[in-house]
Amino acid sequence: MDRFHELEVFIAVADAGSFAKAAARLRLSPPAVTRAISSLEERLGARVFHRTTRSLAITDVGQRFLESARRVIGDLDDAEKEAAGETAVPQGHLTITASVTLGRSAVAPIVRDFLSHYPRVSISVLLLDRIANLAEEGIDLAIRIGALPDSTMVARRVGAVRRVLVASPAYLDRRGVPKTPPDLRFHSLIAFTGLMPNREWRFGDGRSGNSVSFMPRLEINDAVAAIASAEMGDGITVALSYMVVDQIREGRLVTVLDDMTPPPVPVHIVYAQSRLVAPKLRAFVDFATPRLKQALENLVLRNEALSGSEEGRPV
Repeated sequence: MDRFHELEVFIAVADAGSFAKAAARLRLSPPAVTRAISSLEERLGARVFHRTTRSLAITDVGQRFLESARRVIGDLDDAEKEAAGETAVPQGHLTITASVTLGRSAVAPIVRDFLSHYPRVSISVLLLDRIANLAEEGIDLAIRIGALPDSTMVARRVGAVRRVLVASPAYLDRRGVPKTPPDLRFHSLIAFTGLMPNREWRFGDGRSGNSVSFMPRLEINDAVAAIASAEMGDGITVALSYMVVDQIREGRLVTVLDDMTPPPVPVHIVYAQSRLVAPKLRAFVDFATPRLKQALENLVLRNEALSGSEEGRPV
């Protein structure tokens, strides 16, 4: 059975809430709809609907699969229209995700600029400090910080950022400035779990890689809150360089152990691999890539100039 037909039937049943209504909408017989759903479930190895003689409800598997099915059918429609010359300009809806702080500082301005250039495109931006599953969560594109695992995703590198240790001048006046990574054990550490998941600081001296384990005074899963705590003089925290540009410029935070900075962390635009990329997605990637590169260069260069260190500068 045609797999695209199965997806169309699946979406119709989910939207209609019944096999009979979906059959009428698609102008198919009820047995044909039943066969399509049974074939889909057999291939997936799971049920997509709970059904009895009186009720129909989508399963958790079906709910997760529904967004992917909609996107596949939407991409097919876009491809057909593009081949027929019906999409002279990008159009439709995009869903994009990025980390909260990078999203606020760099991604949101680019999205606003893109929308002013492409009035037939609408965008949902999800700012999340976690790795979202693009297929399961119906997301078209992600801006990700960090090394990427092997996958079938397309990744376009747009720059890199540094991990830095920062503290307030008042805290360092009170407790002293750490000279070597092991000195961190004698300080109050504020661990942002997104960058210190194992309660350790990984550092490099240009010759070898090492780490220091410690028991944090405060552990928190929000970068903004960790940085604010450091500003208040509570201790030393870790941040990505673009997160603390303003605080360093204004003298509210200073960097420590600059010569032990870990290697730069890459930043990529990531999206699902496809033989035909929807015009709206291709337009956003082409539009955002040079602007993200410039934004990251500006943030990193400003931060390095303020810290007085050339270590870890992306090339």
